[in-house]
Amino acid sequence: MGLNRDIYEVVKRIPYGQVSSYGRIARMVGCSARQVGYAMAAAPDGFDIPWHRVINSKGEISERKEGAGDDRQRQKLIEEGIVFDPKGRISFEQFGCPDLALMVPAGDLPEDWPADWPDPLEWEKHRP
Repeated sequence: MGLNRDIYEVVKRIPYGQVSSYGRIARMVGCSARQVGYAMAAAPDGFDIPWHRVINSKGEISERKEGAGDDRQRQKLIEEGIVFDPKGRISFEQFGCPDLALMVPAGDLPEDWPADWPDPLEWEKHRP
């Protein structure tokens, strides 16, 4: 459960209205993207793990065993204001969560964090 717990801790940091990819999360915890996918499929209910905010590197919802994307995931993302293009892709440029926000929990910034820099979880508000 150690690896899954680490994955869940990173996924919990993806802010509302943003997404990350299996691969980016995998690089942060030191595993494969497939292992992140397995962890998302095994995410326990009631632990507030926003599994739906994890998509593939193409910006798409990954196909499930049945060969189709998950309609629940798509609906949850749309409810958060995430927009899909005509090909069913999400723009990481527009909706991608910065890696630093995933690595640094809110309120737990390093002591040498520059005072004029916003909390990484607030960066979306400061985007030009």
